[in-house]
Amino acid sequence: MALSTEDLAEIEKLLSAPEHAGNVVLELRQRFPKLAWTQCDASDVSEEPFRSYPRFDVHLLDSADHCAQVTTDLARATGIVLAKRVVRP
Repeated sequence: MALSTEDLAEIEKLLSAPEHAGNVVLELRQRFPKLAWTQCDASDVSEEPFRSYPRFDVHLLDSADHCAQVTTDLARATGIVLAKRVVRP
């Protein structure tokens, strides 16, 4: 199932919060079980992020074809890669 604009708005709200108490990745997985979720370091992803937030870059994942690939097309997005950014004080 593709990512809806409503889903994206709710995801952005969580990721935009200044400080999230708890595990944001776990909360996102629980709220959006239809999406595939992957977390990695931002340095592990060479593509430009779909969106960037203070703690994470968001990459949309299209796994509809034989090989999964990063996409910018919401209609094809079946998952999200949360690339954790280094937060410096």
